[in-house]
Order: sequence, then C-alpha cells, then structure tokens
Amino acid sequence: MKKHWHELAAGEVERLLSSNASAGLTSLEADKQLAVHGFNELKEKPRETLWQKFVNQFKDFLVLILIAASLISVLVGEVTDSIVIIAIVLLNALLGVFQEAKAEKALAALKEMTAPNSKVLRDGEITIIPSKLLVPGDVVLLEAGDYIPGDLRFIESHNVKVQEASLTGESVPVEKSTDPVGSTASLADRHNMGFMSTVVTYGRGKGIVVGTGMQTEIGKIAEMLQSVEEDSSPLQKKLAEFGKMLGVLCLFVCALVFGLGVYSGYSDGVLEMAEVQLMLMTSISLAVAAIPEGLPTVVTIVLALGMQRMAKKNSIMKKLHAVETLGSISVICSDKTGTLTQNQMTVVKAFTLERMIDLSGEGYDPKGEFFRDGSTVDLSEEQDLAFLLKGSSLCNDAQLKQASDTGAWHIVGDPTEGALVVAAAKGGYIQSKLTADYPRIQELPFDSTRKMMTTFHHMEGRDLAFTKGAPDILLSRCTHIAVNGSIHPLTPQERNSIAVANQEMASHALRVLAVAYRAWDSIPDAPNAAEVEEQLIFIGLLGMIDPPRLEVRDAVAVCRSAGIRPIMITGDHPDTALAIAKDLGIASQSSLAITGSQLDTLSPAELQQLVQTASVFARVSPEHKMAIIDALRSNGQIVAMTGDGVNDAPALKKADIGVAMGITGTDVTKETADMVVADDNFATIVSAVEEGRVIYANIRKFVYFLLSCNASEILVILFAILLGWPIPLLPIQLLWINLVTDAFPALALGVEKKEPNVMKLKPRNPAEPLLTWKLQVMIGIQSLAMAVTVLGAFKYGLYAYEGDLGVARTFAFITLITTQVICAFAARSEHYSVFQLGFFSNKYLNAGAALSLFLLLLSVYGPLHVIFKTIEPGLNEWLFLLALSPLPFLATELTKLVLRLSTKEDSQVTNSIAK
Repeated sequence: MKKHWHELAAGEVERLLSSNASAGLTSLEADKQLAVHGFNELKEKPRETLWQKFVNQFKDFLVLILIAASLISVLVGEVTDSIVIIAIVLLNALLGVFQEAKAEKALAALKEMTAPNSKVLRDGEITIIPSKLLVPGDVVLLEAGDYIPGDLRFIESHNVKVQEASLTGESVPVEKSTDPVGSTASLADRHNMGFMSTVVTYGRGKGIVVGTGMQTEIGKIAEMLQSVEEDSSPLQKKLAEFGKMLGVLCLFVCALVFGLGVYSGYSDGVLEMAEVQLMLMTSISLAVAAIPEGLPTVVTIVLALGMQRMAKKNSIMKKLHAVETLGSISVICSDKTGTLTQNQMTVVKAFTLERMIDLSGEGYDPKGEFFRDGSTVDLSEEQDLAFLLKGSSLCNDAQLKQASDTGAWHIVGDPTEGALVVAAAKGGYIQSKLTADYPRIQELPFDSTRKMMTTFHHMEGRDLAFTKGAPDILLSRCTHIAVNGSIHPLTPQERNSIAVANQEMASHALRVLAVAYRAWDSIPDAPNAAEVEEQLIFIGLLGMIDPPRLEVRDAVAVCRSAGIRPIMITGDHPDTALAIAKDLGIASQSSLAITGSQLDTLSPAELQQLVQTASVFARVSPEHKMAIIDALRSNGQIVAMTGDGVNDAPALKKADIGVAMGITGTDVTKETADMVVADDNFATIVSAVEEGRVIYANIRKFVYFLLSCNASEILVILFAILLGWPIPLLPIQLLWINLVTDAFPALALGVEKKEPNVMKLKPRNPAEPLLTWKLQVMIGIQSLAMAVTVLGAFKYGLYAYEGDLGVARTFAFITLITTQVICAFAARSEHYSVFQLGFFSNKYLNAGAALSLFLLLLSVYGPLHVIFKTIEPGLNEWLFLLALSPLPFLATELTKLVLRLSTKEDSQVTNSIAK
C-alpha cells in the first residue's frame, strides 16, 4: 500500500480488507486470514530448552557444594561414594527439570485461561472470540474498560476516548473520530486509529482490524525488548535464603564433626590416615545428606500444582505471591452484583404514577405476565407502561440471545440492561424489531459519574431522546411527567409519590432504574450531557432483583468461622445493598448502610474507626473504595478486593489481593488483578482462600519433615563421636538415606489434603516466620528422638553381635530409614494426630513410603547390599527394629498433644473433627 490506514476513508478501509462494517468477516474468510497472518499475539523470547534447564540446575550454591564433595571423594580414592554423590546430583537435576517444565506448563495453561477475549462481528452476528484469533478485516466492538486487541481503524465512535500513555506518552485519554488524518501525522495524532494494548476509558465504538500480532505498533516495540522474567515470590526468596543459611550451618557442623572425629582418633596417640579419610568422607556425606538442596524447587512445584487445583475450581491465580497472601486475608471487600448474587437480573415491578405493576418470570427467559392487584394487565390499556418498556429497551446496549443448541436464553452485555430488554419482550416489544423501526441516531453512553445513558431515535414522526439512570439523579433532571399519554409539570406531590415508590422497591432489595424522555425539534450532531439530560419528562420506574447465590450464605458463614470479615461495597442503593447483606449474613439486622456522601464528611481517623464495625457501603465512588481499603490496611487488616469495572482497577491495585470477575470483568480489571474468578462467585473467593491456607500449611509440613530428618542424621554422627563410639553410618549409607527418605515422602506432603480446622483458624500473620516456635520445638524433639533411637539400635547391634560393625551399621541404617518414613506420617499435620486424620488417607504418601521401603529392601537384600556394606537381617532382627522404629513417631504425636493442651487448641481440634 502507498497510503497509511489513517489516511484512508472508512469505506476504503472496508474495501481493501474485504470487510463489512455491519456484518464483519465471514468465518471462512477469517480462517483464511488466520492462515496468512497467524495468531494475534506477540512473539516471546525463546524459552529455555530442556538442556539449558538441566545445566541451570548446577548453578545453585548448594549443588556446587555437592559437586565439590564428589571431587574430594575421588581425590581420596572413594570412587563409589563419588559416583553416588554425582548420581544424587543428577537425580535432583532431572527432578528439577521435570518440576520446572511442569510448573511452566501449568503457568502457560493459566495464561491461556486469562487471555483476553474480543467482541467481534462474524457472519453478521456479535461473537466473542479469543483475541489471539483476531485477523485483519475483523470488525471489533469496543466499550469503556476494553483493551484494544489489535491495531484498528475506527469506523464508528460515540465519544470514544482511549488511554494511550503506554504507547505515545500522552498523559490524558485521546478522543477518537472516524475522519481521515494526514499522512505525516504522528502516532499520537492519529485520532482515527486504535492501537493494540491501549485501553478504552470512555464511550463506545467500532473499528476494523488493520494489524495483528507483530504487525502492530506495540509489536514493533516488542521486537526490541526481551520478555520480562517472572520474579521469584517472597516465599521462594525466603526459602532460597533459608536454604543457603542452612547449607552454611551444615558445612560448619560437618566441619566440627570432622574435627572432633580426627581429635578423637589422635587422642589415642596414633592417627591413622584411613581413619582421617573415613571422617572426611563421613563429614562430606553428612553435608550431602543434611543440605536441603531441592527445597526451592519443591516449593515451586507445590505452588504451581496448587494454582492448577485452584484453576479447576474457577480461581485463576496470576501471580505466585498471591497464593501465599491468600492465607493471610482477614477482610474480603466484595461487590454485590454477580459476586454475591446470581447476576441474572429480573424485572419484577414497574411503576408509573400511582400504579405499581408486578411481572412474573425468572432470569432471561422472555416469558411472563403483568399483574396489578392479582389481575392480569392488558398492555393495550396501559399507555404509560408500554412507553416505559419501549424506552427502556431502546435506551439499551444489551442483547437477548437464544443458544441454538440448548435453547437457553442469555444476555450479551450488562445484566441490568438485559433485564429491561427481557421485560419489554414479555410485553411483546422485541428489541430487534424496535431497533429496526426506531434506529439509534445519536447517543450519550453511560458513565459512572453521570450515572445515566441517553439515546436518540426518530419515533412516530417525532425526534425523541430516551434517558435511563439512577432514580434520585434522573428525577432531579425531570420537570414534567407523562400520565395516561398526557404531559404536565411535575408537582411536589408527584415527586414524593415517585420517591416513595422508589423507596418501597429498594427496601425489598430491588434495583431500581428510572426512564424519562425529551422531544427535540432536531437531533443534535454533537449532544452535550449537560444540555441534553435536563428538562426531562418522567415516564416510570422499573424494579429488578438479582437474587443471592444460594452458596454464598454458607461461604459467608465459613468466612466468619475463619476470622475473615466480609464487607459489601457497592454502587447500589443503600436499602437494596442492606437488604441483600442482611439476607446473606454479612450485616446484622441492626446494621446500617454507609453511603458515599457520609464517607465524604469523615476524616481519615474517623473512617479508620468506622471500618472496624461497618459491613455495608453503598453509593460509593472509586475514590471511596480506595479510602476504605486504606483505612482497613491502616488497621492492620490484609484485604482482598473484588471488582469488574474500569473504575475498580485502582482499588484492586491498592488491595493486598485484587480479585477480578471473569465473566463481567473488563480487560483492565483482569490485567490489574492478582486473581480472576472465572464464575464471578463470592464462594469461589472463599474457596481460594482456603486453598491458599492449605498450600502454605503443606509447604511448612515438608520443610518441617526435611529439617527434622536432616538434623537427625547430623545428631547421630555428632553424638557417636562425643560418646567415643565408632561411626554408626558409612558415607555411602548416609547418601542413600538422603535419597530414599527426602524425595518421595516430602513431595507427597506437598499435596496433603486440607485439615478439618483449616478454616477454623485465624488468618496467618504475614510477619510470622515460616518455622514457628511450635515447629521448632517439634523439629528438635523429633530429630532428637530419631537420633537416640538410631543410636540405640546401633549400640544393641554392637552388644548383641560381639562388636560386629557391619551388623550394627545395618541396624542403624534400617532404623534411620524406617523412623524417617514413619515420621513422614506424623508430619501430615501440626495440630492433629495422624490417627484423627486417617493414617493412610494420603495415597501419595502411602506410595512414597512404600517406594522408600522397597528401596531399603533392595539395599539390604539385593545386589546393592555389597555397595552399601549391609548384612541380611533375619526375622528376629526385623521384629526388633520394627518395634524400635515407631518410637520417634510416638514422641512426635505426644508432643503435638502437649502443645495442643498448653495452647488450648485441643477443644478446637476435637470440635472440628466432630463436625
């Protein structure tokens, strides 16, 4: 092309792209274009290959220690030990690669689930498609809150304004038009173009896609940039630092063990090189066994698997750190519509002056009747009601659709507007016919500041503007009223009657919209809200209900028991909001709704005091939401905030966890949020909080298990040296124990099911250390019990078999593995006895324990026993060792009981088990 898209007239753009402004592309043509241009997505930096991932596993500080240990083993002639160390390093590396690949796959799946959609015209129908399937020639429909999915030429603009700061640097939104622009116009001056990844902040429009993917302006920038690497979560960083600190501590302890061992040998007067070599290899092997080199990797896979589980329950976590924060949530600030309610608005009452009419029917099915005082109403005799229904359907952007396969009715657009379309259809006024007979000529789109919308139509020889909006605001703009087809000035008594009717409907949890109109001599070319939405003629009120979701009542009760306070923050009428809040248990019967105008009169300190008790905020603006969150956080609360509109984005960003609605949420809120709720359901948020608590608890469990096992191995060697005994475990045996017990049971603990009391505990304090004092006590007692038990088995072997070190070391070897495997079951809970949970209820732990014990048998009875220098124990030996092995497990269970009783947890645990 010689000309740029912005130079061409809209019709010329249509012709060149073989598109149609009113029908869009055909599906066949769209498929052809997709084959030519590819997916509408930016190319990312090539991902690491499996080989690169494998090599990266050897860059960790702890792994370098292991490699150094292997080299030292070769130098001192212990080739077998060196091979075992390298085998462990390679196995950990392969496990790390597998876990990274799985986590990457999980995150890619989540990214796919959160990919934005586009509303386009295909085959003459409005269709919602994934934005990556967008092709040049597609006609895209846009409204406030939408991301522009590709570069496009506007062919229709109704007061459209676009925020382009990310691309052009313009600090204020740019108003868009459809007129051609000069060829030399800069990017910022191309007022008829929309650019990929910019945001529509106002109005409604239509554009033809002229560039996708890397052919867009943002794509040109992407070619010069590398994709931003995903940063580690705070927990991962904390664990990585913890692992390094532990590694250094282990090296120090192992050096101490070596020094004490050498000193002990030298005190006999003769220092043999073989003894020094044994102590060196023992210290090296102890370091290998004690260092939790796989800790950060295990955490990553547990978080990724947790995110997958949450996604299956409609909670899509966009950031790993959000999973950790969920466990600390103490307040959930929720919108009402669609989150606490079903988001299927149904008009149940209509009011024209002194006439209240009931409507039957539910949801979006356009079947229902009109009643007054129990009698059916004939709409041909209700001129005002008929006009009210027509006006509400015409001043409307929603569309009523019926699925071709199921026959189910649904709304494309706002549910509140959809309810008006359905109500009109019940009266026989089908929207498609109304818009064909009285097409929209001009409009003023709805925005959250005016809380009104106006459309212009030529109807029955007159130019009319229909306006709908909040009753209190719209009524203040009305000067006249239509009664039985005649118009007269609105009297104070009539204003009071309308206000009473509005109050009556709102008190029954109905959402009320008012409809008015105004006649014009000619429709203005550029309507101004300040002029158009004045001197209106009042027609009537429509009251609709969005019934509460049945599952929300139980979810609210769960919140209460978990120490989480639910708060409703809505733009709805205070009476409507309060009625729903009381019904769901969010507010008590004596509670009051706090309005935005009341908030304006409060100082920050007064608001901080108020939010400690208030549970319902109504008629609030985005600024009010920000102030409420600030006040809650100033009180030390950890806040989750839900939202769906563009104006909710700042509040979502301010909250500790921003939660966007997946169905009704705009692209802006989904991009800003930490979490997307696919079904717009409050109960799903509560379920996600529960899952977040479970994930964090499981991370603590396997950290506790790994540390107690590693500490026990150090204590066994250290105590033996201090007692002047021979070394109970050979280096190669220590390495094998580390491999057998650390890998499989630890991973199984990472997928432990939730404990009965997980939503009975208070929210976790974010400042709380990973290892609480209780866990530290349990680690100390369990590791000490394991060490004493292993040393007891070792000493018995020496005593009963006349100093045979082979037998004694085999006893210690078997006992340490079996005690650690059994103690893995005790690590399944910090609070409960494993017998309360069901000893074998974790099938993954059962399999991990079985595999560990199978490898133990291989190392004792199979060909491997030569390598590990073990003897084959008989039945009597096994009976003795199996009787000894559960002792550390019993000590751990007894410790739990004592801690429960000392901290008054026992009754809580018992009650939750009973329930």
